[in-house]
Amino acid sequence: MEEKILALYSCGMSQRDIAEQIRELYDVEISPELVTKITEKIMPEVTAWQNRPLEAVYPFVFMDAIDYKVKEDHRYVTKAAYVVLGITMDGRKDILGVWIGEHESSKFWLNVLNDLKSRGVLDVYLFCTDGLCGMMQAIQAVYPQSRLQRCIIHQIRSSTRFVSYKDIKQVVAGLKKIYTAVTLEEAEDALPSSGRRGGNSTPSA
Repeated sequence: MEEKILALYSCGMSQRDIAEQIRELYDVEISPELVTKITEKIMPEVTAWQNRPLEAVYPFVFMDAIDYKVKEDHRYVTKAAYVVLGITMDGRKDILGVWIGEHESSKFWLNVLNDLKSRGVLDVYLFCTDGLCGMMQAIQAVYPQSRLQRCIIHQIRSSTRFVSYKDIKQVVAGLKKIYTAVTLEEAEDALPSSGRRGGNSTPSA
């Protein structure tokens, strides 16, 4: 329950709203004063974790957002937790940080990337994202030598937005051959057959 209280507190919710949310989720009555005591106890550890030194180089960094609804001022609002996951040089996964925000922008991502840099991250070989708003501009400003890769899962989802439901499986199977191709030539060879799989329901490029 402490983790849930901390997550709600990080979203900027008041102690009273947090107490109400905990009652609805767990059917447990807690006072706003208890919420304050719990957050005061946990926050120093969270702050230390969020500000800890990081590795100098990460071959891969994945950036994504998790949307969830919380009750705030007696109404439900959508909040986003932006998670940055790094892969270390020896292959370990490391959550570099979590940031709570409501609007994606270049300024927001500049703050995130500059925070990573101030904590010791000097270079990232490849950033993998789903095209978050303002991300490309921020990466170019803070890590100009880094490459940016759109998440393949999100690319496939975007590619099938205009495909009818009955053709989805066939089209995805064709796209999988393209995205898993070892060479550019192999991917190009798979492209024509993939385009025909959807029939007339798949719009032309």
